Amino acid sequence: MNDALTWVLDLVQGVDPVLRTLLAGLGILFETSILVGLIVPGDTIVLVAATGVDGPAEYAALVAAVIVGALCGESIGFALGRWFGPRIRVSALGRRVGVRNFDRAEAYLARRGGIAVFLSRFLPVLHSLIPLTVGMSPMRYRTFLAWTAPACVLWAFAYVSVGSAAAGSYRELSRELHGAGYVFVAVIAVFLVAVFVVKKVLSAREAKHMEAAAREPGPPLDETEEPSAT
Repeated sequence: MNDALTWVLDLVQGVDPVLRTLLAGLGILFETSILVGLIVPGDTIVLVAATGVDGPAEYAALVAAVIVGALCGESIGFALGRWFGPRIRVSALGRRVGVRNFDRAEAYLARRGGIAVFLSRFLPVLHSLIPLTVGMSPMRYRTFLAWTAPACVLWAFAYVSVGSAAAGSYRELSRELHGAGYVFVAVIAVFLVAVFVVKKVLSAREAKHMEAAAREPGPPLDETEEPSAT
């Protein structure tokens, strides 16, 4: 396994660091701005890019690129929702996403406010829909940014740290341990399982709010009102 894994990691690391960093940032940008994340998860792009990190400078650059890409993508999604939201809903892409998913996102946002924005970064489907949905709501951009920025920072550090640490540890161990490849796979697997469990727990917890919102839709979100954290 070591030979095959070393070849893959060397292939990733062989990509120009600037290009690799830009691709990761763009992957996250597209994921949150034009619903690409419903097809190609940006977390996979970032995790793969992180395995090519070589040194603190590349680590910091990748984290920064992912944070900026995520914030730019969320901002573009917000702008698209504000200016073209209703048109996107009835477009071919909107129909592909599904009216039910849009309705759930809108009801969830109306009920949970800023908490929905923060948690959506870690929830399937909603992480691509919420920026667009917020743009169609009365919530101000600065309020949206205040809730989504911490989530983007947390997400970026988690994925880049795990990917780079796993690859770095493997490179060190592979010189002395024949089964180092299994250690790398185990670290990534444990992280992905942890992410899966966290998403499941959050999804189950927030599903109650979504169901309640669907049964009893609340009033439109007041842009001057403090978001509910209950």
